[in-house]
Amino acid sequence: MRWLIHEEQELWASPWLSVRRLDVEQPDGRRVDYHAVRLSDVAATVVTIDGKVLLMWRHRFLTDSWAWELPMGIIEPGESPMTAAARELEEETGWRPGPLTDLIRSQPGAGIMDSTHHVFRATSATRIGEPTERNESDRIEWIPLADVPGMIARHEILSGITLLGLQQTLLADAGLAGTRTPTTTQPPPPPPA
Repeated sequence: MRWLIHEEQELWASPWLSVRRLDVEQPDGRRVDYHAVRLSDVAATVVTIDGKVLLMWRHRFLTDSWAWELPMGIIEPGESPMTAAARELEEETGWRPGPLTDLIRSQPGAGIMDSTHHVFRATSATRIGEPTERNESDRIEWIPLADVPGMIARHEILSGITLLGLQQTLLADAGLAGTRTPTTTQPPPPPPA
């Protein structure tokens, strides 16, 4: 059931994304014209200390919505996801994380875009000063983790990467996240005919 890309053409691009037209062959052999977005990968950090999580209150102009979010940003070329997560946390909040662990990753729109979202967790951080990114948020606060489910229910948290990271943190803290096993980036080969 593998789909094959025969040709790909860039229709428009910026430093962060590229709108593409693809000539795709579906598993049944039929070829279709398909449109997709190739988007930079994103990294975010969940910092929890003493039962509280560091969140930013911010406005998203595209959806004209206000909500709490994790510090996050685009992974720069040549930068590791973990390095990007730490950099964005520091730039956006003025807090430098302690050791980071891989929490979860997702591909939020795998049918239309190829961006991978990486979420890391730190259980310590050091205040190093004011944020250097002054256009990212109105407030930066330590919110009780126990308040997060209610905030989600009230739509005070809307960002997909933030929801995923916070829910995975709550599951991990409750002992419900399970154990992680290494995965490969390539699907296993098809069984012999």
